[in-house]
Amino acid sequence: MNKSATKGVLLVQLGTPDNPTTADVRRYLTEFLMDPRVMDIPYLGRTLLVKGAIVPKRAPLSAATYRTIWDEKTGSPLMYYSELQRDLLQQELGEDYHVELAMRYQNPSIASVLKKMETMKLESIRVIPLFPQYASATTGSVIDKVMEIMRGWQYFPQVTFVSNYCDDEEMCETYANHGRQYPIEEYDHVLFSYHGLPVRQLGKVDPTGALKCPDSGCGSCKENKKAHCYLSQCYATSRAIATKLGLSKERYSVCFQSRLGKTPWIQPYTSDTLHQMAEQGYKKLLVFSPAFVADCIETLDEIRVEYANEFKSLGGEEITMVESLNDDPKWINVLKRLAQG
Repeated sequence: MNKSATKGVLLVQLGTPDNPTTADVRRYLTEFLMDPRVMDIPYLGRTLLVKGAIVPKRAPLSAATYRTIWDEKTGSPLMYYSELQRDLLQQELGEDYHVELAMRYQNPSIASVLKKMETMKLESIRVIPLFPQYASATTGSVIDKVMEIMRGWQYFPQVTFVSNYCDDEEMCETYANHGRQYPIEEYDHVLFSYHGLPVRQLGKVDPTGALKCPDSGCGSCKENKKAHCYLSQCYATSRAIATKLGLSKERYSVCFQSRLGKTPWIQPYTSDTLHQMAEQGYKKLLVFSPAFVADCIETLDEIRVEYANEFKSLGGEEITMVESLNDDPKWINVLKRLAQG
């Protein structure tokens, strides 16, 4: 703990099980899916669905998947890279700042980290959710939890939140640099695959209730970035990276992965897009996943293994996943700039 620090920075990532065991995965999934911003249905129905159906079925399967990406020395990839980001950012910011990392679900919890920061009597705290695009289920949930915990404090430092940084030029350039490590011209198509959301959550961000989103959002979302509209910000990120790579609109597609349940989610689904690519005779795909700033189960397994196998079963030959931002110095510089406001 840096006792001379006057400014605090709280990085918040989604979360990861403590260990790749069924019990730990069950605790993680339960906390995650019981968040009303994630599973936005009434409490009783959410409890019955999560604890009675989803978690008992998914926990053993997810635990087996986590074991395939778990490193013997460094453990959870998400935790490993998030801790690196925290430590590297601390080095960049210097002694005037104190940087902490919390997980929205499981450990280290936001409550435990904020308790530590409360004792430091900091003059300010800057909260940076590690999600480039705003969604109520991610950034919104982080902000909600931080405010819930801090409202019991007797003294409030200046508290600020970073809502989104979806088209940050340096961040998008860093993603593009990672893509340039591969011979892009040799790939038939480039996919930008984002974590999906139920369609109903797109409309909920409008307090007037006037926004009615079809399965793939309103048409203007794909062309114009809108405050707090997750879909429009995913397209904004994709446009920015594609522009830096010199990709024409015909050379890339945006799609959405990780669908859960039977209700409509944002389309097109990544799986459906893979079918379309295969039907068009495409053999080699390069895939970015810019909803994630650190490699995790969604990139290391869902894209690199699950979708790659699915594409091959359809007649494709190769899916190459572009690594996430991880500990890239340029990404750390983005965090530094966001931390300094």
